[in-house]
Amino acid sequence: MKSLLSSPQSRYIDLQWVENSLKFGVFLFPFSATIGGVGLTIALFSLWQQRFYQIVSERFTWLLGLFSLWLVITTFFAFQPILAFQGLPNFLPGILLLAAFPIFFANLCRLYQFAWWLVLTSILLTGFGFMQLGWGWESPPIFSSIGIKLLAYGNPDGRMSSFLMYANTLAIYLLISFLLALGLWIDIYRHWQEKHRPEIVGKLIILSLAMVGNSLGLIFTNSRSAWGLALLGVMAFAVYLRRYWVIYLAVIAVGMVVWAAWAPWGQGTMRELVPAYFWTRLTDELYDDRYVTALRTTQWKVATEMILQQPWLGWGLRNFTPVYQTEMNVWMGHPHNLFLMLFAEIGIPGTLLFCAIVGNVIFRAVRNLVQWSNKQEKREEHLLLFTYLISFCSCILFNLFDVTLFDVRVNLLGWFLLSAITGITKVRR
Repeated sequence: MKSLLSSPQSRYIDLQWVENSLKFGVFLFPFSATIGGVGLTIALFSLWQQRFYQIVSERFTWLLGLFSLWLVITTFFAFQPILAFQGLPNFLPGILLLAAFPIFFANLCRLYQFAWWLVLTSILLTGFGFMQLGWGWESPPIFSSIGIKLLAYGNPDGRMSSFLMYANTLAIYLLISFLLALGLWIDIYRHWQEKHRPEIVGKLIILSLAMVGNSLGLIFTNSRSAWGLALLGVMAFAVYLRRYWVIYLAVIAVGMVVWAAWAPWGQGTMRELVPAYFWTRLTDELYDDRYVTALRTTQWKVATEMILQQPWLGWGLRNFTPVYQTEMNVWMGHPHNLFLMLFAEIGIPGTLLFCAIVGNVIFRAVRNLVQWSNKQEKREEHLLLFTYLISFCSCILFNLFDVTLFDVRVNLLGWFLLSAITGITKVRR
């Protein structure tokens, strides 16, 4: 029995079980964190059970363990320890995931499949979002107990949020799936140029539908950060493919919107050409009733003061909220900047350790891109790694102006992307 369980065939079957559980979890997770979370939990614990010794033997795992220990230590010294303890689940499941899943993603087919799962899920997600805004669809209150919550006309009102917590949360999900769909479309199109097969055309149609749906969804989330990052992502792919005319079009489009928003001359003419939906959002005229305490600059100032007062251990996870409320007499969930929040809440050493772990993964990914750039046999891996890297970097940049940590669905998506990048650097077919 022991030899049977340790055989290559049994190890393959084990990973097939992980793959099936992951597929179930990824597909349902955006709609119900409770139901989808069951599949992801099974996949995570199955992977840890089957590859425990391989996982714990990695130096990368020990670094993650050190970071986890730092989070626990800061909890005991927090301004409000109970809140800090409640903040640990925002990190520890992702850390367990990041330690284990590079093993699973060290396979080109699984990397493609994971991207496809996210893209296909995003089509349904945006479809419900359009029904939410256009026809006021909402889920019955009884479904809230299992994490299914579709609010009529979005959250905030008039902004698409679909089944996710908030419009900005949906925006980062759609941004990631849009960029993954774009990378997959380019790869499939290359195959179509070589072999004109009907099934390839079908895949191109599905991916085109996903990109159009995600683009429209991003527009209706009304997230300025997501708009800008989507354009940057498209421009990055344009540079990758040497299609510089795309960059020129993007610069012209952005220039027109900026002109309509702030230019001192010719503004009236440009505002007739550019839809008010875009330039009024850029100038914040759509939400001109915001108080000083709701501005990001105010939140960043308070976070900076927190860093200066407690630079080593910080104030504890989730403790920005009570400090800000004490200071400004207003409740605020986070300072709309992940790194400022981490510096304030877990201290400078812990944040630098976290940045070093993530930075090391990105560095090795960029190094592989450079090494594979002139290798024809690595063309598929090169594009896939570039796609995942652009998607994850977009997530990082988004967190400079928001914090996606508090919606578990988007939070774990970021950890999955980082795991995929870690795994693709040692990918095999």
